[in-house]
Amino acid sequence: MADWGPILIAVIFFVLLSPGLLFQMPGRSRCIEFGNFQTSGISILVHSILYFAILCIFLLAIGVHMYLG
Repeated sequence: MADWGPILIAVIFFVLLSPGLLFQMPGRSRCIEFGNFQTSGISILVHSILYFAILCIFLLAIGVHMYLG
């Protein structure tokens, strides 16, 4: 049986933490902007660090596992 937990968590967080989709941090005119569909280099860096940190917490500390089949 394959462990699908890490794959599903990674895909969900990748979609949700895409810069400009739900929020952008830092924004162009404010600290946090919501739903502006724009991005910058620094926001890509911040979202990448957030993605890595949250993914590590969910996969290593919490240990999400999902076995299908």
